[in-house]
Amino acid sequence: MHPFNKAIVLTAAIALTPPVLGQSLDEGVDAYRNGDYATTLENFEPLAEQGDASAQYNLGVMYANGEGVPQNASTAVEWYRKAAEQGHASAQNNLGLMYANGEGVPQNASTSAEWYRKAAEQGDADAQFKLSASYYLDEGVSHNPVMAYVLANLAAAQGHEKGRELRDLFADELSRDQIAEGQRMASEWRVGTPLPYFKDFSTWP
Repeated sequence: MHPFNKAIVLTAAIALTPPVLGQSLDEGVDAYRNGDYATTLENFEPLAEQGDASAQYNLGVMYANGEGVPQNASTAVEWYRKAAEQGHASAQNNLGLMYANGEGVPQNASTSAEWYRKAAEQGDADAQFKLSASYYLDEGVSHNPVMAYVLANLAAAQGHEKGRELRDLFADELSRDQIAEGQRMASEWRVGTPLPYFKDFSTWP
């Protein structure tokens, strides 16, 4: 039996997902890579104001990290939210993290888990990892180690190293039947479909 290592979760929470560099943002992307944040903003800001979700997300990252603009968590949240509400998975994941940490918004574990779930259902491995930890730690969702195992399994399958570590830790605490059910649910789940809920489990509680 291995005790759950909460440090795994805390380490992952330190870093935000890096900007998604979309093809339609080429000039801004090139400037960003060269550290020319003024030109980056000149390209991203008009697109973001016009409703481009990738530009909105990228601006959120820049404000969260203080790249070319004063670091401002509240403004980062505003841009993340605009992109997240359009279904941008990385923005949903980062918005969930902002709620989890209380950065730019009041800390709210339930809202954090909701945004993680939206991103996780789109196949975002980091959101699957974070939601896995939420289920295990009873943060924003009810404690369910089998669901935590399912999500860690999904993240691990995409190469998420900390997801793999969680999966292996959880496996030591579950029964053979619980592991079998978790593996079955993970293998049957498809991106874009709802993740399992409590009613779907026969081995928990």
